[in-house]
Amino acid sequence: MKKINRREFIGKGTMGLSAMIALAQVPKHLLALSPGLNNIPIGFQSWTIRDQLSKDFAGTLKMMAAQGYKLVEMCSPKGYATIGFGPLVNMKTADMRSIITDAGLTCPSCHFGFGELTDNLDDRIEFAQQLGMTQMICSTFWLPKTAVLKDYLDAADKLNKAAEKIKKAGMQAGFHNHEFEFATLDGQLIYDALMNRFDPDLVKMQFQTEVINLGYKAATYFTKYPGRFVSSHLSDWTADKKEVPIGQGIIDWKEFFAAAKVGGVKNFFVEMAPDKFKDSATYIQNL
Repeated sequence: MKKINRREFIGKGTMGLSAMIALAQVPKHLLALSPGLNNIPIGFQSWTIRDQLSKDFAGTLKMMAAQGYKLVEMCSPKGYATIGFGPLVNMKTADMRSIITDAGLTCPSCHFGFGELTDNLDDRIEFAQQLGMTQMICSTFWLPKTAVLKDYLDAADKLNKAAEKIKKAGMQAGFHNHEFEFATLDGQLIYDALMNRFDPDLVKMQFQTEVINLGYKAATYFTKYPGRFVSSHLSDWTADKKEVPIGQGIIDWKEFFAAAKVGGVKNFFVEMAPDKFKDSATYIQNL
């Protein structure tokens, strides 16, 4: 495994100091704790295998289960109809759930487009309940590149409002980051500004580990914002930003899983190129 120095791991500006302070406050026995992942069901995100799922939904799910996965995080077929999930739009939700169950999987979570959660929420809640979900995740706001910080904050307010209804329906709303939330607008890191805007109870975060390529560690945020996370997307990378199976890159996974307990993470979904799923599951199960 290639190593990078502390400075490369730590984020920009003063965030590095606050991250180290937060990490120092975590009990040493917790950071050293063996994650004991044999009892944690590992999931996968369906986005990177959408073509296979669209051609053979049942067969692809069984293939993933055979590789050691127990959970699947779907993408809303209606919201993603034009970007890979169109063939699943007309599948009855009851049939989709039966196929998932028959494969030996459960679906606790799904990605939804922001518009689905603001303009068509009742229908999307019904879909989520019928599929047996406990989490409804906003995949992103998809704001234009010209967006200012106020645009992000206004969108956060709308998601807070939608999350109230999602909570009343017995589920947890969440927000998934991409790399563009780790840019600076008006002197603030967008991600931190969103953390300050989201209602901590109504909107939990789903952390994507890919931002290690920008110098930001998931463990930093799990300890900086304890209890604010519901799930995480897992991928691993080399120092030169090449995607590799979990455990073959620069992320310290024992630190990650220990800190994830502080962050409140309930589900872990591997999201990588299809040829990296099997080795990633094997590594996680053997930690």
